[in-house]
Amino acid sequence: MARWDPWRGCRRCSDGCLHCYIHKGDARRKVDTGDIHKTKDFDKPVARLKNGEYKMKPGLVYLGFSTDFLIEEGDPWRGDCWRMIRQRPDCTFLFLTKRIERFRDCLPGDWGGGYENVVVCCTVENQENADRKLSVFRDLPIRHKCITAQPLLGPIDLEGYLEGMELVTVGGESDPGARQLDYDWVLSIRQQCIRKNVSFEFRQCGTYTIKDGKRYHIPTRELTKQARAAAINWKAQVL
Repeated sequence: MARWDPWRGCRRCSDGCLHCYIHKGDARRKVDTGDIHKTKDFDKPVARLKNGEYKMKPGLVYLGFSTDFLIEEGDPWRGDCWRMIRQRPDCTFLFLTKRIERFRDCLPGDWGGGYENVVVCCTVENQENADRKLSVFRDLPIRHKCITAQPLLGPIDLEGYLEGMELVTVGGESDPGARQLDYDWVLSIRQQCIRKNVSFEFRQCGTYTIKDGKRYHIPTRELTKQARAAAINWKAQVL
């Protein structure tokens, strides 16, 4: 898999942004996250080797993981990105967004029912944001939709929004000041996905995770390992 960051930088816009990994990493490097600018990799999907082959191999591409692909500052550049995405049907471009309300304003003219090689993940973290964002997301013309509940900050009823979703991923918050993750919230979402036949993945525990009434402090390096050890991922059944 590859990563493509046509621009970088972001602004906090949601409850889940408090301990954002982009802001934390930039703070360590003394970089201004609010400086949103194009990167040297802007043309990465269409850059070629001397023999004419694309430098970026076919397959999954994580798009805009150091920004939000729908952020307002990216409006002047996004059209060129859509053109490059169309040029690479051999790649699947996946992006997460906390700004799903802007989606229709950010579409290319030939989007129609969606590009086959684009996966859009809507990020939610609590019931309030889930209701606000997913009520928009479920009606958007997108061929491949996912929901990312990470960091999960409370119990969420997603069941009414799962029609047409391919995957739901869940994870806790990672930070010394992280808000706690209750494992029962994770299991609840898993059961909702099973009832609606939507694939489910538990990506990481929280730094502070509650299970069976006990509060655990889990080192950052163990968060994904412990989630895998839970062995609760579930794949949708072919009907």
